[in-house]
Amino acid sequence: MKAAAIAHPRRRVRDWRALAGAVVAVVVVLLAVAGPLVSPYDPVQTNFAATLNGPDARYWFGTDDLGRDILSRVIAGARVSLFVGFASVTASMALGTIIGLVAGYVGGLADAVLMRMMDVLFAFPSILLALAITASLGPSLGNAMIAIAVVYLPVFARLARAQVLVVRGLAYVDAARATGSRPLAILFRTILPNITGPILVQGSLLFAAAIITESYLSFLGLGIQPPTPSWGSMLRDATGFLEIAPWMAWYPGIAIFVTVLGLNLLGDGLRDRLDPRQR
Repeated sequence: MKAAAIAHPRRRVRDWRALAGAVVAVVVVLLAVAGPLVSPYDPVQTNFAATLNGPDARYWFGTDDLGRDILSRVIAGARVSLFVGFASVTASMALGTIIGLVAGYVGGLADAVLMRMMDVLFAFPSILLALAITASLGPSLGNAMIAIAVVYLPVFARLARAQVLVVRGLAYVDAARATGSRPLAILFRTILPNITGPILVQGSLLFAAAIITESYLSFLGLGIQPPTPSWGSMLRDATGFLEIAPWMAWYPGIAIFVTVLGLNLLGDGLRDRLDPRQR
């Protein structure tokens, strides 16, 4: 009874954190979707009569060195970051899960070859691997998405394989084999629905990591290219004006921090809900 009484307040704290993360995620998504409607100015429009204006009633977040409204650019950057994060993580999740399913269920040579390939990718630090891929393919939004997807591919593959190794010997899988189900049917109709929880939780956590990686690449000039705004490129533009216009770095930095924090809190909440071992 005492343990339950102690655990109950902790559970409520976790629920509040997950709720806060969900609220942040919903607000960022709404801003990204409704960006053209809520932005006070065109995010790429220059106004040389209002360069480096500090935050005021007209420009709430101030302007940059070209007179562009920083608030409008932060809102537009949300669309870029969320799109890159969602698309790259979804692609990585889909392909990595298939690789893990095949490796874990088939085993043998297929398992050894596929996992060694994943180990090669996993051996490189994520940001260095992303930099190498984008530098080889060329700086662009599409190439940044490919790089991020490749970086997180082994994470999903290893997680899916581990889950398959746990469930492939359970009774319901043996029953599916006994009824004559084909291997593909067993993989995608029997095993996959029972391992999606941990994979979705990992995807929500890597969504935040993908946003940070995209910001790195854009900061270094290897992600989305001007004049399209992104939070990383806005930070890069602010590096030469930190002393005279620090607000150029404040707001994209705060946007990255709040978005990543919210997504991590949401991911922790999903893990508590979908993973029985966390209860």
